[in-house]
Amino acid sequence: MTGMLPGAAALRVLAIANQKGGVGKTTTAINLGTALAAVGQKVLILDLDPQGNASTGVGVAEEARHLTTFSVLSGKAGIATAAMPTLVPNLSIVPANSDLVGLESEMMLESNRPFRLRDAVAALIAQQRARPTDVPYTYLLIDCPPSLNLLTLNAMVAAHAVLVPVQCEFFALEGISQLKDTIDQIKSTLNPGLEIQGVVLTMHDARTSLSKEVATEVRAFFGPKVYETMIPRNVRVAEAPSFGKPILLYDYECPGSQAYIRLATEIIEREQRLRAA
Repeated sequence: MTGMLPGAAALRVLAIANQKGGVGKTTTAINLGTALAAVGQKVLILDLDPQGNASTGVGVAEEARHLTTFSVLSGKAGIATAAMPTLVPNLSIVPANSDLVGLESEMMLESNRPFRLRDAVAALIAQQRARPTDVPYTYLLIDCPPSLNLLTLNAMVAAHAVLVPVQCEFFALEGISQLKDTIDQIKSTLNPGLEIQGVVLTMHDARTSLSKEVATEVRAFFGPKVYETMIPRNVRVAEAPSFGKPILLYDYECPGSQAYIRLATEIIEREQRLRAA
């Protein structure tokens, strides 16, 4: 699975991860997925957080989540079967609910527990190759829970790369080195192809010196891995999930929407450079 990049029948798997909560992981998964879909990619979000916020944020009601990421990880359904369409053309989601909470203890004694999601993704890729007339997914975005648990481990073992949202607030860098160590450890043991695709600065407030200082520190730590695009602190972005809509549908003209479109463009350009290398 390593080394595959977008192209004919290829699927690029990005885990959106940071063990800190409230940094914009789910917001990034929803709105980046929407922006990628808007520029012609076929995108699948895989909600791996038991809170199911990504599912709510794209308008999938709790009672409509008949097949979930729990169904996928427990072997009851494949990813393609569990995927549901959203309000956004070319954007689907495998939803989540609180069933995921019990998964860790259920899998504790199984030797293949870090590879459950990787195997499910491999099956999806095989399905896409077997059906060349279908339009394949080009991006799978995994919305990870805010901890380095078995679910996040599954995401990183299944992913080609990790996208790290970092909040422009005090303590933003706390835990970043731990996350990088975790990624390096998984790369050396379970997934040799794993890379940091990029770091996105979220909740940036250009008016405050703190936001500027955090942005400078993150850029010093990660260098060119940090995207130029920063997601601004924007009340419209915060409001959108309560209406079950990505920000691009809720308020296309607001600064948050425009930032996610720029971020999607930047990510695609980075992916194209990787493919050409």
